[in-house]
Parts: sequence; C-alpha cells; structure tokens
Amino acid sequence: MSKVLVGIIMGSDSDLPVMRDAIEMCEQFGVECEVDIVSAHRTPQKLVEYAKSAEKRGLKVIIAGAGGAAHLPGMVASMTPLPVIGVPVKTKSLDGLDSLLSIVQMPGGVPVATVAINGAKNAGILACQIVGSSDKKLRDRISSYKNSMQEEVEKKSKKLGELKYKSYLEQM
Repeated sequence: MSKVLVGIIMGSDSDLPVMRDAIEMCEQFGVECEVDIVSAHRTPQKLVEYAKSAEKRGLKVIIAGAGGAAHLPGMVASMTPLPVIGVPVKTKSLDGLDSLLSIVQMPGGVPVATVAINGAKNAGILACQIVGSSDKKLRDRISSYKNSMQEEVEKKSKKLGELKYKSYLEQM
C-alpha cells in the first residue's frame, strides 16, 4: 500500500515512545500511516483541522494517544465519521487510570474504541484490521501474524511440558 490510510496522533511528544508500537504494527503489516502531535488543549485549531480533513485526505482510521485529561481521542471522534481508536497513555500521578477513564467514558453517539493503558500495539493491529476489512491481502497478513503467535505459544507449552516449570524458569 502506498496511500496513507492510518492517522496516528498524540497530545505530546512524550507520548511517542508509547505510540511507536502502533506505528511499528502498521509498518509490519505494510499499512502507510502519518504521525503527528496534535494537542487538544494546546493546539485546538490544529485538532479541528486534522479531524475535519482526515476523511478527505484518504484516512480510514485514526489512532489517538493521550494522557491525563486525554481529550484528544474523543474530540477527534466528535468531528469525523472515521473510526477512532484511543490509546490511554500512562501518567505518573494516576498510572493512566485518568487517561483510560477520560477516553472510554464517551457520551452516546461519539464512540471511541479504547485499548489498554499504553496499548498502542493493539491499537495498531486494530487499525490494520479495520483497513483490512476491505483488503484481502492485508487480512491474510494479519491472519499469518496471529497464526505465528499461536505457534509460538504452542512451542512454549511443549517446552514447559518437557522441562517442567523449575527448569523452564531457569531458562527464562
């Protein structure tokens, strides 16, 4: 794919280490994404322009990461018909619970799909699954990824059965 289909935004550059996981999942599946800093509180006009232009620019889904008050995902969702995935970013004061509650507690009519605190990897996978709903090749890559996870767990299970838990733990 050569067209940008996923927007990945965050409220601050301090969120980038978390949001990197979403970017890397999009890259792994070959889904082009754009990455930007869009603060709901410090750059509200940029937020409005970003959200309102996203569909016209060809995006299919937006991942928005935010910490603390975490208004970014909900505000974006209020201004675009595109699916929005919120990533609550862990905070120092409340370990991300404030972010999680701010993102997940949306009013009726303004849904934001919300992943776990610092769950940007799952946000990236979910975004690719949304894009893949109309792209068989992408769905096949996602299926292959999920199959490889299953194979990895089966190998670990076999190894645990052979070594027993104490020996297994020693090799970890």
